[in-house]
Amino acid sequence: MKPIDVQEVQAALNRFVGDEVYLHLETTNGAYAAHRFGQPMAVCAYIRNGRVRFERAAIAGQRPYRVGLKMKNGWIYAEGLTDYEVDDQGRLLLAGHDEEGRLAVALQLSRTPWPMSAIEEEA
Repeated sequence: MKPIDVQEVQAALNRFVGDEVYLHLETTNGAYAAHRFGQPMAVCAYIRNGRVRFERAAIAGQRPYRVGLKMKNGWIYAEGLTDYEVDDQGRLLLAGHDEEGRLAVALQLSRTPWPMSAIEEEA
């Protein structure tokens, strides 16, 4: 992965507009953890292979960035994005890493389903 280039990421997002695609979106436990009564509160969101179609996509902000995908009846939104990659299969991988390089948020788009396990990924 490399640091986000806004123009390159916008162009990559635009290639998915109007098509049914597979979405992977997650936050890690540390991404939005809050302390309550002196104890950390684990918070996480995760979706894998959600089939979505969006009519508009936009990246905005100053590092870290946010991406919004406008669907017919709502939005998909990820904030805190710092890095990206378009892999050899044309999939767009966006990630947000903290100062120590730990993953905080991921938003990924693909025209084919994401593997459900490391074993499936290698096959």
